[in-house]
Amino acid sequence: MISQLIDFSNKTCRIFLLALLTLPLTLAGQTEQEKPAMADLFRSEGKIFVVVGVMTLVFLGIIIYLIYLDRKINRLEKDSKNK
Repeated sequence: MISQLIDFSNKTCRIFLLALLTLPLTLAGQTEQEKPAMADLFRSEGKIFVVVGVMTLVFLGIIIYLIYLDRKINRLEKDSKNK
């Protein structure tokens, strides 16, 4: 019945529905007000900056790799169109 009303083959529709289904799970996890003890420990010892630095490097590495892949795919698509 619902599948007749909504075209589930659309990628945007699938992402939207997935976000709607996971929203209650993320809201349920936010009800707890306790602070994590590990974050306090890292902050008190000054190691939080190391954690943030490593996370930043990993994130930048992923972004650079995605840009590299995007350029490579675009070049391959352009080559396949020329042949």
